Amino acid sequence: MTQVDEQGRLEPPLAADETGTLLGFLDYQRATLAWKCSNLDAAGLKATVGVSPMTLGGMLKHLAYVESHWFIRSLHGAEWPPPWDTVDWKADHDWDWHSAADDTPEQLFALWQEAVDRSRAAVTKALADGDLGQPAKRGWPDGQTPSLRWILCHMIEEYARHNGHADLIRESVDGLTGE
Repeated sequence: MTQVDEQGRLEPPLAADETGTLLGFLDYQRATLAWKCSNLDAAGLKATVGVSPMTLGGMLKHLAYVESHWFIRSLHGAEWPPPWDTVDWKADHDWDWHSAADDTPEQLFALWQEAVDRSRAAVTKALADGDLGQPAKRGWPDGQTPSLRWILCHMIEEYARHNGHADLIRESVDGLTGE
């Protein structure tokens, strides 16, 4: 039975197999980010808290990058999709965070949603070809290669960590609180 919470997020399944549980928790974390960033104008997406330069807009763009990095580049070994394929990371290693200030809310949400959609398709393709233990096509310089299971767990962690940041930023913008 699918349950939806008061923010419209699908609750992760209570009794699914490993794949369903991991994908359920990842989608829940994605939905939490979307909720924390929803209904804000450009100023709201550019707001910061304290001395941190982190913004909700930067978070959307960063997580679009992270989705592409793990599910497109690492898992499938593909080349970078736009806009990542033209970024000079040596000139600005935090380009994803910094450049978000130049994007509209619509552009940021579209970039993030496109990355999530590509990632979901990439995971579906990978699972059609193997299980959670399959290694990514692209590993680390030291020769280690993460499994799809590791990538999914890492992405849940990445979203959960940034959703904690999003809680603080969103509350500073308009007082919205909640898990």
